[in-house]
Amino acid sequence: MQLDVRGPRFAASVTSVVLVLVLITGNGWLALAQAVVFAVTVLRPGFGPYGLVFRYLIRPRIGPPREFEPVAPFRFAQGVGFVFAAVASVGLLAGGGGATVVGLVAAGLALVAAFLNAAFGLCLGCEAYLLLRRLTTRAA
Repeated sequence: MQLDVRGPRFAASVTSVVLVLVLITGNGWLALAQAVVFAVTVLRPGFGPYGLVFRYLIRPRIGPPREFEPVAPFRFAQGVGFVFAAVASVGLLAGGGGATVVGLVAAGLALVAAFLNAAFGLCLGCEAYLLLRRLTTRAA
């Protein structure tokens, strides 16, 4: 399965906005909602909420894709995003001192990764996936 490269950047843009709101409000429920979006996207990449918005509302207005990328690095990146969003939601919902700090730091780190993808097309999770593949694949 191949993805239109513009789709993940759109998703990263929406994710960036959500995570900025999480950091401004400290809302653990919003962080949990983002974690659910990540989880759905990992399990069913073609049915992630932001991907569906892109496919049916954005892509018809901007034309067909010219460039594609494999889905595996994207799924890995979404899984990493899920972990950070889940930690953020648990920390923020638990509340109190250290847990809140952990939640805000996790949300901040997720925001950095999402913003880099949205603004510059640099997917940190995808790069980590490729590095892990190189490290775990035997030379032929």
